Amino acid sequence: MAVNWTKELTDQLDFHWTVLVRPKLAGLTDDEYLWEPAAGCWTVRPRKSDDEPGTGPFTIDFAFPEPTPPPVTTIAWRLNHVLVGVLGMRTASHFGGPPMTYDDYPYPGTAADALALLDDYYARWVEGVKSLDDDGLARACGPAEGPYAKYPMATLVLHIHREMIHHCAEILLLRDLYRTR
Repeated sequence: MAVNWTKELTDQLDFHWTVLVRPKLAGLTDDEYLWEPAAGCWTVRPRKSDDEPGTGPFTIDFAFPEPTPPPVTTIAWRLNHVLVGVLGMRTASHFGGPPMTYDDYPYPGTAADALALLDDYYARWVEGVKSLDDDGLARACGPAEGPYAKYPMATLVLHIHREMIHHCAEILLLRDLYRTR
């Protein structure tokens, strides 16, 4: 039996998104989005200076190298990591999406704005993956993926899907903790 790997890959993420994630993000409030469950959380904050990451009125907490142990993060921080580092930069690099980096991104300060972007970026990613045939899945990722440049696109797609599953699960757990605080 022939396997349509593009369909398998997109169906995997789409099931996770459609059944397990997106319905549970409905109604996300700004209080939840910015809730800090522990002292010293990384989050999205109003900008205080021009040298902070991003553009616009909000910035994101960030340090390189990341502290050990890494700080607890808010839903806002996690969603923006998914928006920029997981979906946005990869869609820009591989599927013709708008250029994006952590330094030039206009971080949304509200849950509604972040979710609208999440829906858009998710759709762009899935559309891009659906455009890959077997040869496209087998071709090298290229220089945008740095030391992973020689890996096949299928490896990148699987990695991004793991990241989506991982980070969306964290976001939903934070919602549960907020609800029961």
